[in-house]
This record gives sequence, C-alpha cells and structure tokens, in this order.
Amino acid sequence: MSALEFIDQQVKSNDVVLFMKGTPQFPQCGFSGQVVQILDYLGVPYKGVNVLDSDELRQGIKTYSNWPTIPQLYVKGEFVGGCDIIREMFQAGELQSSLKEKGITLRAPAQA
Repeated sequence: MSALEFIDQQVKSNDVVLFMKGTPQFPQCGFSGQVVQILDYLGVPYKGVNVLDSDELRQGIKTYSNWPTIPQLYVKGEFVGGCDIIREMFQAGELQSSLKEKGITLRAPAQA
C-alpha cells in the first residue's frame, strides 16, 4: 500500500483524523500540540497519525491535501485545516458548530 492509499484509507475510515508530528499522547511539535489540546478540550474522539513514522507519509499528506504544513485535520473525509485555521475556528466557535453539524459528539467542557 502506498502512502497516499494509506492516507486515503485513514481519512475515509475515521470520522476525525489528525495527521501530526508525534502522537496525541506525545506531540513532537507545538502546532500539533495545540490542535491536540483543542480536540482534547472539546472531547472529540479522533485518531492521530504520526507523520514522523516515514518520509513518504510526511510528504504524502502534503500532496494528498495540497496543503504545505502539518498538522492537518480531517473530519468525515474532508480537510478542515492546519493549526492556525483550527485555532481560529475554535476561538470563534465555528469548529464546535462544524463538528456538531457533521454528527461528531463533543463532551461538554468542565465548568469552572
């Protein structure tokens, strides 16, 4: 299976998938870490795919999305964006609305 076939399979078989540097438990770049924090805060179930596992995968995801940076978030097979876009959508409440519209269950954040 080629890297592009693997990426396509992950995008189509997981409701929410994050292609990132490192893992959700141990992000290996600040941008990946920020997206993990947002998804974890919202309680979104997602699959993390570590692009550092192979050069073919790291280059393949950029080709697949025609997007030059990592991390990359996909929801229901659709590319949502990278760190800056996800952060801006989250701060504006758009990410939460978009996820709910697509049938993704969010855990209510803890009340302070």
